[in-house]
Amino acid sequence: MSFHPESIAAQLGRLGRQLLNVSKHEGASGVALRLRSALAARLVAESEVLPVARADVLAADLSCRFDPPIPDLEPGRAPIVNWVTTPPAPRSGGHTTLFRIIRHLASRGYQNRLYFYDVYRSDLRYYEAIVRRHYDFDGHVATVDHGMADAHAVVATAWPTAYPVFNSRCRGLRFYFVQDFEPYFHPCGAASHLAENTYRMGFHGITAGRWLAGKLQTEFGMEADFFDFGSDASRYRLLSDAKRAGVAFYARPGAARRAFELGMIAMELFAARRPDIELHFYGAQIGKRSFPFIDHGSIAPEQLNLVYNRCYAGLSLSMTNASLVPHEMLAAGCIPIVNDADHARLVLDNPFIRYAPPYPAALATALEDVVTASDFDALSRAASASVRATTWEEAGDKVDSIIRKTITARARTKSVDTIPG
Repeated sequence: MSFHPESIAAQLGRLGRQLLNVSKHEGASGVALRLRSALAARLVAESEVLPVARADVLAADLSCRFDPPIPDLEPGRAPIVNWVTTPPAPRSGGHTTLFRIIRHLASRGYQNRLYFYDVYRSDLRYYEAIVRRHYDFDGHVATVDHGMADAHAVVATAWPTAYPVFNSRCRGLRFYFVQDFEPYFHPCGAASHLAENTYRMGFHGITAGRWLAGKLQTEFGMEADFFDFGSDASRYRLLSDAKRAGVAFYARPGAARRAFELGMIAMELFAARRPDIELHFYGAQIGKRSFPFIDHGSIAPEQLNLVYNRCYAGLSLSMTNASLVPHEMLAAGCIPIVNDADHARLVLDNPFIRYAPPYPAALATALEDVVTASDFDALSRAASASVRATTWEEAGDKVDSIIRKTITARARTKSVDTIPG
């Protein structure tokens, strides 16, 4: 390959003029953002690792499914369940929901085992400490690398984990705890199709909300039941001395489905219209922008409840399944503004949520409408009361019922002897 000095000079000149142009219109922060994005794109393109092992993909022949024996569930005995999950970070939303359900099942007598699946070969002891400290899990913790013990149920909890669950030869009925339509997490390509194939593995779905259950049944012929979201009243609640002066934005630039860029443009527009209203951003550290806001970053639930109680409304966008954020806001008397979509209306199903078309002017107008509501205090109290009876205990009971009834129904034809112990 030959290099021509005049070509190199031309390219350097082009890049220099481009950086000057960016600096003129977006400042030094714009230049830094472009450089980081270019570097990140180059690194990802050259070194991306799929979140599922190549050997597991090779082993997963969907035309030849293993039909696992199901141990008898003795009368009066609670099931033994193997949960296969990716290593969590503290306060991960998906893991928070998962471990809420696991803790509830433990209170009903379940023996829960946790198996990590991690193609990055992270340190087991480090993540074991996280699930014990941050998720209050006191059961067995291991990796799937050396196989799993027999159980009544074996549960995949994210699309990469479905592969080791499919390939495993341990006993136990296969379930799939589905919190979102994960093929949407990736551009159309290898990862999105590998994720989609997990819905063809013959597992019984347990989905967060009815939208996912309907989608999996209709598009993939997958058996699925759903549970409704709960509200954590121990963490999120209306405070009697709340003084509201702002609006909140759930800002997650690292999660494409949270439409961060769309939300930022809407908040910039709102800031121009209502400079008298405080802006509170949380979820991730954002850094400086062209308009003022309070950058909370990733904060604990107790502090987040204080933020909600300082705000009239909150912007929570989700282009896939609904998030837990709208219920948190409602519990604190903060009115959620949500992008209007069938999946949001079907899953959230609450009269105090405001839906707006997903474009900046409409989202900013919806925020303004709440801020200028004639009797906000009454609206806030009613919104908080609307989720008070919606508990995670109810969601846990539904999952308990799904697991027991499905095991019982399948075990009539495929059961084997009981699990010792």
